[in-house]
Amino acid sequence: MKEIDVCQVACVDQERVDRVKAILNPKVTKDVAKIFKALSDDTRMKIAYSLYLEDELCVCDVGNIVGASTATASHHLRLLKNMGLAKYRKEGKLVFYSLTDEHVKQLISIAFEHQKELSTLD
Repeated sequence: MKEIDVCQVACVDQERVDRVKAILNPKVTKDVAKIFKALSDDTRMKIAYSLYLEDELCVCDVGNIVGASTATASHHLRLLKNMGLAKYRKEGKLVFYSLTDEHVKQLISIAFEHQKELSTLD
């Protein structure tokens, strides 16, 4: 028998709806969605996870890790930086990237932990 995953009758708890609507800020949800959109790209997720594992990597190392040119790696790193997920520092002719803060590290860590748990369910 096919499982039905939708309400079969209309029932709205207006008090709950109003409470949540009062808290939801459309600008904030759009900004948060942008973070997940930035991380939804496989290459950028590999880069973010690499930065989580190593704390800091130069652009050349990142390119090597993800199997991309330095220019491609730099493009993805710049996008992560523009989204507030990564930061960089220049040392001579080298540019090193790292994740911006503990929140971003937790986000990456939790995503991978969750995926590991899902994999064990298969």
